[in-house]
Amino acid sequence: MASDQPTVVIYPPSGDGGRRVRAGPHFLGMAYTLLDVVEFLRLLGMDDADGDWLRRSPSVEWRGGGPETWTAARGLHD
Repeated sequence: MASDQPTVVIYPPSGDGGRRVRAGPHFLGMAYTLLDVVEFLRLLGMDDADGDWLRRSPSVEWRGGGPETWTAARGLHD
C-alpha cells in the first residue's frame, strides 16, 4: 500500500452483520463480506487489495473482530 493511501478501518458488525468501512476520513459503505471490502478498495484505486492483503496489512484496522467476523457479538446490541 502506498504511503499516500489512507488507513482502512473496518468497524464491529452491526446487528445485521454489516460492518462500516472507512478509508481515512471517507466512509466507503457497509460491507457484509470480505469481498465487499475488496470492492470498496478497488473502487478507490487500490487494485492490489485482495482478501489476503486485507488479512495481513498493517494499514487495515479490524475493530470488533477480524476478517472472518460478520455477525454481531451476542448481547452487544441487546
